[in-house]
Amino acid sequence: MSKKRTPESTPLMSQYTQIKNKYPDAILLFRVGDFYETFGEDAIVTAKALGIVLTKKGAGSASEIELAGFPYHSLDSYLPKLVKAGHRVAVCEQLEDPKMAKKLVKRGVIELVTPGVTINDKLLDQQINNFLCAVHINTSVVGVAFIDVSTGEFFATEGQSDYIDKLIQSFAPTEILVSKKHKTDFELLFPSKYYKYYLEDWLFDHKYAYDILLKQFGTTSLKGFGLETLENASIAAGVCMHYVNDTQQNKLQKQFVQLSRIDEQQYVWLDRFTIRNLELFNPIQEGGTCLFDAINKTKTPMGSRLLKRWLALPLKDLQAINERLSFIELLLEDTNLQEFLLQTIPKISDIERIATKISLSRINPRELLVLADSLENIIAIKTTFASIPHPIINKIENKLDPCKALLERIRTTILPEAPALLNKGNVIGQGINEPLDQLRNLRNNSKDILDAIVTREAEKTGISSLKIGFNNVFGYFLEVTHTHKDKVPSEWTRKQTLTTAERYITEELKQLEDQILGAEDQIAILELQCYNELLFFASSFTHLLQKNAQVIAHLDCILSLSIIAKTYQYCKPELNNSFKIDITEGRHPVIEQLLPIGTEYISNSVQLDTEKHQILMITGPNMSGKSALLRQTALIVILAQMGSFVPAKKAELGFTDKVFTRVGASDNLSQGESTFMVEMTETASIMNNLSARSLVILDEIGRGTSTYDGISIAWAIAYFIHDHPQYKAKTLFATHYHELNEMEKQFERIKNFHISTKEINKKILFLRKLIEGGSEHSFGIHVAQLAGMPNVILEKANQILEELESSRDSKGIITDILKQQKSVQYNIFEVGEGSFSEIKKMLDTTDMNIITPMEAMFKLNEIKQLANKKTD
Repeated sequence: MSKKRTPESTPLMSQYTQIKNKYPDAILLFRVGDFYETFGEDAIVTAKALGIVLTKKGAGSASEIELAGFPYHSLDSYLPKLVKAGHRVAVCEQLEDPKMAKKLVKRGVIELVTPGVTINDKLLDQQINNFLCAVHINTSVVGVAFIDVSTGEFFATEGQSDYIDKLIQSFAPTEILVSKKHKTDFELLFPSKYYKYYLEDWLFDHKYAYDILLKQFGTTSLKGFGLETLENASIAAGVCMHYVNDTQQNKLQKQFVQLSRIDEQQYVWLDRFTIRNLELFNPIQEGGTCLFDAINKTKTPMGSRLLKRWLALPLKDLQAINERLSFIELLLEDTNLQEFLLQTIPKISDIERIATKISLSRINPRELLVLADSLENIIAIKTTFASIPHPIINKIENKLDPCKALLERIRTTILPEAPALLNKGNVIGQGINEPLDQLRNLRNNSKDILDAIVTREAEKTGISSLKIGFNNVFGYFLEVTHTHKDKVPSEWTRKQTLTTAERYITEELKQLEDQILGAEDQIAILELQCYNELLFFASSFTHLLQKNAQVIAHLDCILSLSIIAKTYQYCKPELNNSFKIDITEGRHPVIEQLLPIGTEYISNSVQLDTEKHQILMITGPNMSGKSALLRQTALIVILAQMGSFVPAKKAELGFTDKVFTRVGASDNLSQGESTFMVEMTETASIMNNLSARSLVILDEIGRGTSTYDGISIAWAIAYFIHDHPQYKAKTLFATHYHELNEMEKQFERIKNFHISTKEINKKILFLRKLIEGGSEHSFGIHVAQLAGMPNVILEKANQILEELESSRDSKGIITDILKQQKSVQYNIFEVGEGSFSEIKKMLDTTDMNIITPMEAMFKLNEIKQLANKKTD
């Protein structure tokens, strides 16, 4: 009986298995000739993900194994599909020319592509960063690092888990690295859905990580990056760097020259609830518009990515904020400068990501030409700025380095009409490489060269009938008629005798033949050599290109904010060290852009301070604009502190260090949390993190539970904020509980306001203006009518309201009603007939001013029971 063969029994499969064992959790794309092949389980997964045919290698034999593959030139199409499907992919290439290989072609993995580590354009969104994140969990402190291999940006910090959670939410990494031993801890601390990869625990060692960073930056310590004493942050950063080096085969050393510390004290605290509730980056409703989309008028991908970071990390440094505001103001005043930037900045490509492609030698000739165009436009900006005597402009101008040597090298080396692919030829210009020029001349003018040889030899020998020819046997030859054969020089070699002539070859012709026939291959080799020399030269400019990218991105952000300010008539906010927020005629920056043309947004003024107006208790019906008012106040503060003009007539703002919001209702049923639990969890987070400069936005606190539980909780929260022993957090508190209006009488810094409405012929008109004083009506039935509630329900509800409004002598009736209705099943669609005269007697003492929609439901159920009883 023969020995059973395994897939490893052939040299090729043995080589495959050896490489695959190094990447057990990645799909191995194994280059075989003109195809990338996958085997075994990889083939099954690949065929399913790509929709390609799954076949078998060695079908029917003992070494049978699944096989799926695709042409090598389709890699850019298929690789993104695999990664987007959540797979890690190891690209294994042939490392030598198969024609030159004596035995098995040498192969090796040149790149491990993961969601967080890629420079493939089809995997990257040009408008946002593609961050890889590493998280190191310690007992009390968590370290975090973010790295974008496509741009060279690298950040790290450490802090409490809620702060790290906020950063992860803001940076939105596509992949997070965690140690295997902290897998459970990570899931508990950061429950949101992220793509995670668990690494061996030994990588999260401080000395190992520290040494990696020192080697990367060529320093003796991390003091220059502000991370020397931040051990957990250093570990996270070292893990990121290790992972990048491991996946990219150490090809990105020149790309990462800077590591920036994220200093918690520099930025406004925006927790993940606030980021979500204010819809900073993603709309809650599908098809909606977020704040970032509303203010993003950037002209370059670099600007878009930076603007998002500005929004995620609003500043607390008044000087830095005012620098941005002054720059916007300058562009608004100097329309010629604004127009110049509008014309020039869009012509600058994504040089941040081009720099990475240069480092990896993964850039094509067309992209280099685009880089050259960008550098010329940077020169134009630098030249224009040099003529403007303004400190802000001069500061920007000094930071720009147009890399003229690189620009000149690209222009002289790359032909203007060069193709996108190097192997298409005609990439390198004339005068760069003499042998290349000679070969091109030979290729392009071979007939003229051969004719010149014939003319020369005819004159030299006197053979007037001399001709030149070519065949596959002898190659190029000289043909001499028998009449002149006695004139043939001795150095010519006779190869063939014909009836009327003889054919000869010469050493010169043989050499020329070899050159002509091999010209294309030699040209390709020399063009590749010249191109690689250019890339090596360009790689020395990586850091300068990155610095230019940062300056252009900054300019682009300022330009974008100036466009928004001009288009929507934003004002320059005044920020100071006071503890007040004074917004005159503020508007919601997103809603006003979505209004129909010709519809004016109804603005509102808001004044908050720590002396008299610490808490504004805002009442008013649904759809009246309470939530919009709350959100716009928070958004104006955030916009101002990111250095933007704001949608208001005037805004004087004492800087805020934390913005908290609790708005809307959302269940988290997948984790067993009800609406009320989510509401209380988010509110508890706010109460536990208050500061003297906090802005707190609370919308309908307590509505997820019974009426009096809700009122009690809402009252207690307002009391806690007002009488906090340390901090007087400025608060906007929207509520349906009109009972909370009583707090104004007991607490000196609580003031009642309401969103005004007007009732005409029993129809409600929302005026959307904030007016001092509490509201006594909720207009629930009117809102139900606007929502399309069936008329039968509306009629019954209005009938009950009329009865209730006739008896308004006691607020205590609500308690009695709640006691009587301990267990009620509502079925308001079953309306019986009968006299309602008894209902009037039953509700004589009900006060309509304080009845809530839920209590109206109780009454409606009682009416149904009475009506059914009458019918019976």
